[in-house]
Amino acid sequence: MRGFRWPPPPDGGPRTWGPGPGAPRTGRPALPEPETELVATPHGVSLERLVTGTGEPVTVFAHGLGNGIATTRPFGSGVAGRRIFFQFRGHGRSDSPPGPWSYLDLARDLRAISDLGGATRAFGASLGAGALCRLLAESPERFERLVFFLPAVLDTPRGEVARARLTGLLDAVAEGDASALADVVSLELPPSVRNTPAGWAYLRQRLDQLLRDGLAPGLADLPGQAPLDDAGSLAAVTAPALVIAAADDDLHPVAVAERLAAALPNATLHVYDRPGVLWTERADLRGRVSEFLNG
Repeated sequence: MRGFRWPPPPDGGPRTWGPGPGAPRTGRPALPEPETELVATPHGVSLERLVTGTGEPVTVFAHGLGNGIATTRPFGSGVAGRRIFFQFRGHGRSDSPPGPWSYLDLARDLRAISDLGGATRAFGASLGAGALCRLLAESPERFERLVFFLPAVLDTPRGEVARARLTGLLDAVAEGDASALADVVSLELPPSVRNTPAGWAYLRQRLDQLLRDGLAPGLADLPGQAPLDDAGSLAAVTAPALVIAAADDDLHPVAVAERLAAALPNATLHVYDRPGVLWTERADLRGRVSEFLNG
């Protein structure tokens, strides 16, 4: 990133060195986090939860590694009915039982939140998509509609680049190193948004949350795991599914999304032509997700 410095400029605006125009002032950070509640689950792990909206259907939203409620809320803005957002174990205020953990543990978290809230539809992003796959392999008829956003892994562990980046995130949080953490989190932003007021606001918000809440050590082994032994275990899932990917995303290869869509009998695959779609394709993405889940 050209001219990146931490801490950010006092005014939150771009600060670059050398010739060349500044980056465009576009994009939005994640929504601020509202007041949440802790709920007990049958498997003994209390999980942080936020419920919005009323009526039917009920949709559960599962986040990615190092993310949480704030980053999944935008996906539910146009979704009808009740929306349940939660934090997996080791994130936010959710419990951190002794690790290491597996995708089976995450699937139990997702199942418990879904059962307690009566969810009939599910959205999973990255790590959450993997947890959703694991749940469906055991209970293929659990949901009526499914959305997989940027699936990262299916039945083969992540590649070396992805594992190194996620390990760097976990290490920076564990050490409380704001500068190193900012370097890792900044990679979530498209180049056009870096060093803009919106980009700095996003970095501040993500760093504040991560350094405040931390990430549990039990998450450390997850980047080297896969949720399934065989993608063929999803063959019994008949619910309509939408799989969303983005080209050139190092953490979420299009090939994984293609294999997931092929493994699901009733899936539609949509691939955006560049990464960073929460910033560059926000309106289209939200509309696509809500139209599918409201169907």
